[in-house]
Amino acid sequence: MAQLGQPKPRLLCSLVHKFGHKGVTHFDSFIEELKQRPSPAVGELFVFVDECHRTQSGKLHRTMKALLPGAVFIGFTGTPLLKEDRATSREVFGDYIHTYRFDEAVEDEVVLDLVYEARDIEQTLGSQDRIDTWFSAKTKGLNDWQKAALREQWGTMQKVLSSRSRMERVVSDIVFDFSVKPRLSSERGSAMLVASSIHEACRYFELFQKTVFKGRCAIITSYNPQAQDVALEETGANTETEKQFLYRTYTELLKGVDPKPGMNRTETYEDEAKKRFIKEPANLRLLIVVDKLLTGFDAPSCTYLYIDKSMQDHGLFQAICRTNRLDGDDKDFGYVVDYKDLFRKVQGAIAVYTSELDDTAGGASPEVLLQDRLKKGRERLDAAREAIALLCEPVLPPRDDLAYIHYFCGNTELPEDLQEREPRRVALYKSTAALLRAYANISDDLPTAGYSVAQIGHIREEMNAWVRLREAIRRASGETLDLKAYEADMRHLIDTYIEADEPRTISNFGNIGLLDLIVGSGMAEAINTLPKGIRSDRRAVAETIANNVRKKIIREHLNDPAFYDTMSALLAEILADLRAARIDHEEFLRQMAGLAQSVTAGNSGDTPAQLDTPGKRALFSNLRSASAGSGPPRTEDGCTPYRTTNDPALELALRLDAAIKRARPNAWRGVLAKEQVIKAALFQELKDVAEVERIFLIVKAQPEY
Repeated sequence: MAQLGQPKPRLLCSLVHKFGHKGVTHFDSFIEELKQRPSPAVGELFVFVDECHRTQSGKLHRTMKALLPGAVFIGFTGTPLLKEDRATSREVFGDYIHTYRFDEAVEDEVVLDLVYEARDIEQTLGSQDRIDTWFSAKTKGLNDWQKAALREQWGTMQKVLSSRSRMERVVSDIVFDFSVKPRLSSERGSAMLVASSIHEACRYFELFQKTVFKGRCAIITSYNPQAQDVALEETGANTETEKQFLYRTYTELLKGVDPKPGMNRTETYEDEAKKRFIKEPANLRLLIVVDKLLTGFDAPSCTYLYIDKSMQDHGLFQAICRTNRLDGDDKDFGYVVDYKDLFRKVQGAIAVYTSELDDTAGGASPEVLLQDRLKKGRERLDAAREAIALLCEPVLPPRDDLAYIHYFCGNTELPEDLQEREPRRVALYKSTAALLRAYANISDDLPTAGYSVAQIGHIREEMNAWVRLREAIRRASGETLDLKAYEADMRHLIDTYIEADEPRTISNFGNIGLLDLIVGSGMAEAINTLPKGIRSDRRAVAETIANNVRKKIIREHLNDPAFYDTMSALLAEILADLRAARIDHEEFLRQMAGLAQSVTAGNSGDTPAQLDTPGKRALFSNLRSASAGSGPPRTEDGCTPYRTTNDPALELALRLDAAIKRARPNAWRGVLAKEQVIKAALFQELKDVAEVERIFLIVKAQPEY
């Protein structure tokens, strides 16, 4: 309050608990007394209150308003208000200024929609008579009241569902998901498990340590082990109470943890676990929690929330929203897996929950979009199939591989076609990825989702066809190395859900591009690696090879504009000769093999010995092209001969190379003052400002400088 009394701009953060006052016996009289006093605060004050529906209905808020009578209070809440909250919130803050509902956020693509799945782990008891006999034997010496109380405690549904066999099945189910669910198996996604108590959380943690999650799983609860917790716990030599189990689990967990300043060992462990979960999803795959981290904790990689705890209302809504943060194109939804059958009961409760939301502000209905998994899965699959079919609808008959190559890659005689049609290819790749993810999510449940046997067979044929087409287009355009974020995901999906032939064909290529195959293994071997639909069509083979060469020329052009301009002109001439039938297919392949060699090497093969680095060659070819005017002559192979004796361009290139290496400062790119040092060195040799600027762009593109 002293700082608020200063006549200067102020920005303060505080907890509402700071407005508490000890020793107050008559609170109403205390408030009236505060109201009678002049406020110590001066100037205009605006108080922004977070989580206003849960923290501002008690005495602390009344104290704050009494101390700041002239302040404007604006409340924020991330959870829709129920009717029971609404009246109090209205009394405290007045009407809404603005509402932004969950479905609006999904529509605006600032958060993801949620997909819900209930998993029922059935559990049956053995012979009731044997259970009764066992219970009687274990409770000898207890009176009837004690037996009844003990039977009631251990016979509740909560304790039955916490049996070890059930928990082991939950653990096995989660481990299985991490091996087959695309986002989890690619190690880009992580998950949280909500346990119903600290004791169950520790039991789950102990079970996960016996799986592949050992060292990649953490537990965060409100428990902090203290010796006094177990000082009076004693049940015998071979038994362990719940308190002893918690103490032992945490003591072993915290071995080797050195507390940070201002933290105890438990806080240090939890702080490191949260950081790893957010930043290293591949190393910390699963976080086990009870109440902590279910509100306000954001980890974009978190894709699945496994619920094994009875939850409702605000707590449930806040918890499931841990999974709906954006995190790349391969995260389509936040997934909620429910082991407590919450939504079979709570779908009614969710309907009540949303119907009780305050709609007086108008706008979109604030319903929470939790979708039935199979219904939503079928809708996604059908929509993905329709989307990719519409994308390819403009392809002209006969709709063979060559027709698709023309549509997605363009005319190889037009250098700009390949680049201009890149958005089409990206759309195809993304549509294929979306289709495979949609298929993977319900592939094991297609009959249950309502598909007939004939439809399922047709869908699987479609999957194979679209995957083959995607690969053909990627090979034809030379884009086999693009979209790497999808590759691990795609390999997993294909190996798991599609018949094995197609992924084996893809894996044969690995990350080797077509030009590398031509250079390393020869033209014939490179053609044999192409998809069958391409290699059986001579025109498709020609366009695929030409597109790969064109792609390389475009990608490397800035490194040596003069050389790659020459290669581009040569490619255009070879294609024109093929179109005009001046050369046959075999001669075309021979010339393209030579061109591919030159393009991949970055030189035409007759380089002088002095030009022993890419930087020197780039300087020389661009200096030579500038002095040659219309361009240098070509040899029979179509390549430009170097002049190796008494060549001013060669000598100048070598002098420039030496001058740059002498003058270059450390980390000079992007720093204007350091770039001027390079330009000054160039000017000493070139004596022409325009030429300095032209050559500087070449120098900047060379990694060796």
